[in-house]
Amino acid sequence: MLNRRTVLGSLAVMAAGLVTGAVALAANGGLPTRQGMMRRIITAKMDEALDEAKVTADQRTAISASRDRAFAAVDALRKDRIAHMDEALALFQADTIDQAQLDAFHAAHQAEHDKVRAAITQAIVEVHDTLTHDQRKVVADWIRSHRFAMHAMRH
Repeated sequence: MLNRRTVLGSLAVMAAGLVTGAVALAANGGLPTRQGMMRRIITAKMDEALDEAKVTADQRTAISASRDRAFAAVDALRKDRIAHMDEALALFQADTIDQAQLDAFHAAHQAEHDKVRAAITQAIVEVHDTLTHDQRKVVADWIRSHRFAMHAMRH
């Protein structure tokens, strides 16, 4: 029987996959279709794990809603990328760098990233609470057995 630490560790691996996808989406400077591709990959991997766990339709709906809220948080961060870059370049281009403005810029940027982190963390908690103990074990085992394939996707 798996202890709580093992289950939480497995969920952390699942979260790492979601965070990796979120970071890839947030850092993407390429074509808009790349964002859609990353969403499809993340969704497909989640669906595979949920299929293995034999989740009900209601559970799948709840989990999909949690995933979509996490994606929406990433989308909100992406919308401000050009404005952030313009602000950073204006700070850099000035004759002198105003440390207070720079600190405010970093604080605002960190606050936005914290919102994404909180949304992803909330999604993980919601998924955990939606699945039964046995289903969480199946998902954790699925992640363990597919960890290398998920890692290879990133490289």
